Amino acid sequence: MRVLLVAIGSHGDVLPFLALAAELDRRGHAVTLAAPAPFATMADRAGLAFHALGTCADYARFAAEPELWHPRRGVKAAFRYVSALTEPTFAWLAENWRPGEGIVVASTLGLGARVAQDKFGLPLVTVHVMPILVESRHAPPVLPGFPLPSFLPARFRHWLGRGADTYVIGPAVLPELNAFRARLGLPPVRRLRHWWNSPLRVLLTFADWFVPPQPDWPVQAVQVGFPLADRFGDADDLSPALEAFLEAGEPPLAFTYGSAMRQGRSFFHTAVRTCRRMGRRGVLLAPQEDQVPAELPPDVLHVRYAPFSRLLPRCASLVHHGGIGTVAQGLAAGIPQLVVPVAFDHFDEAQRLKSLGVGTALSRRRFTPRRASAEIRRMLAAPQVAQACATARQRMAGGDGVPAACDVMERLHPA
Repeated sequence: MRVLLVAIGSHGDVLPFLALAAELDRRGHAVTLAAPAPFATMADRAGLAFHALGTCADYARFAAEPELWHPRRGVKAAFRYVSALTEPTFAWLAENWRPGEGIVVASTLGLGARVAQDKFGLPLVTVHVMPILVESRHAPPVLPGFPLPSFLPARFRHWLGRGADTYVIGPAVLPELNAFRARLGLPPVRRLRHWWNSPLRVLLTFADWFVPPQPDWPVQAVQVGFPLADRFGDADDLSPALEAFLEAGEPPLAFTYGSAMRQGRSFFHTAVRTCRRMGRRGVLLAPQEDQVPAELPPDVLHVRYAPFSRLLPRCASLVHHGGIGTVAQGLAAGIPQLVVPVAFDHFDEAQRLKSLGVGTALSRRRFTPRRASAEIRRMLAAPQVAQACATARQRMAGGDGVPAACDVMERLHPA
């Protein structure tokens, strides 16, 4: 079959689609991926046909947006970028999709694909890579900027969370989306978090032991497990310098604040001071040189990128922002995780790691060398944390969610 894939977002949003596209291509299907322009190099390395959405400059402006990493205002900043790509996505699908040839697979923020489904009736699969994207009255996710105590009844927390639709998400995206739909003769969308689910099929790419299925999830939703896609990133193996560093001493602490982060200087400065305080070696992962201190001690190494599946099993602990892809790789490596959440799904992922007993969290304000050192030492010394991490590693060894997701897609278009 022919598969048109649409992925909008940063590395954590796009890498799973590169993995899906590569697996579908391996199975003999005709695949084209549409994603932000900077991901063209990765698609080319994987041998995939690629269509750029926007320009590299557009993506750079999006990543540099000062408010992007604010717990509440970040939603508005993110949707400005998403809205700018909605009409180009629709236009690309309108030009390239042919009835009966195959299916369209789109990430949550590929809103143009969802509009095209309403307009043309094309078979669309929505892929939610984060648990926060699926609503539930029984187990509401933790929303950024809305810290609600867990002792409140679930339905009440869900009801309060619905306020995010009215006062945050709706105003950020619906006026422009509905103006576009009106030009197409389509009715307005009332609530984005309900509408963005394709009526045909929704794929949830996180494990059922990490997020238990809920009775009020969409009936068309299928949970397939984590897609382990780091090998499709900027490099598929460790650099010689990193390999030599790992071989030269005890397992280091790994620090990352996400590929799109442009405001991580304080985080990485604290990381270096934490390593010094603990007498531990450290690896700082940041694509931009200006995010890390100019002068690093010899037992701390900065690398722009490393595939986590190769690096993390050789590390003692992982300190990060809480992105779902990083969370999954930490679980697969079986190491304790300290989350310093910023925005979006980070607070929700942190809570889930704490519930599993494999990690903890510190707010950005409380992320100091003293507190970080204390939390990391506690986790490394606790037998119950080690056991929980070992259990998570065993569960993750059970399989990659990518083949299961592709199986679902193939059943929608039998040969």
